[in-house]
Amino acid sequence: MSVPVWRARSLSDLPHGFLGRAGGVSEGAMASLNCGWGSGDDRALIVENRRRAADAVLPGAPIVSPYQVHGIEVLEAGHWSDDERPHADALVTDRPGILLGILTADCAPLLFADREAGVVGAAHAGWRGALGGVAEATIAAMERLGAERSRIAAAIGPTIARASYEVDPAFPEPFLAADPQSERFFADGPAGKPHFDLPAYLLHRLGEAGLRQVEALGLDTYGREADFYSFRRATHRGEPSYGRQISLIGLPAPR
Repeated sequence: MSVPVWRARSLSDLPHGFLGRAGGVSEGAMASLNCGWGSGDDRALIVENRRRAADAVLPGAPIVSPYQVHGIEVLEAGHWSDDERPHADALVTDRPGILLGILTADCAPLLFADREAGVVGAAHAGWRGALGGVAEATIAAMERLGAERSRIAAAIGPTIARASYEVDPAFPEPFLAADPQSERFFADGPAGKPHFDLPAYLLHRLGEAGLRQVEALGLDTYGREADFYSFRRATHRGEPSYGRQISLIGLPAPR
């Protein structure tokens, strides 16, 4: 089976992709392209899935990914092994021939690129990271490598949609304290509890940061079970673990 890849128009000429759950070798609840080391899946299967994911985007390129902790730390991609990943939620690089990898299962994967500077970035944004500023921190880290934010394109990949993201009544408080206008990213759901629009909130934050080329793919991880893993869906079903999809971006190796 081929590996399905969703791509962003704003990044169309660069090696990148938002991958889902199809096209891999994992079985059962993890079927099939589970790329998460912390999922409890067989390690050999994860290794093969990550190889397939990389080959679907930039064949033969190694994937560099952090140990994600729902923070705003951004690192320049290094040579660490998969067992020695540093804690961070975003990576940047100006090195061609490698793929920055971000794992998600409802949180938002963000991919960034300044083609002229030859700098790319990838970030993991759950609600904590989005509120804390992981997107803005990634942009700043790219600028330290020579990027200019007016040239940076960004895309938001598969993430939980507002219709699927019910939250507790107190959940909006830190967002409203930071910016009262954030009220528009919440709406009452059928049960009377607020629902949060994470991708719309991130689009707003990226625009406020000065990015001019921003898009969201509009793919709901919770609602599209055949295509994506979902932490919330697995939790609602009482499943012991869940798979993770990977999002990748890199710079082509020089010929």
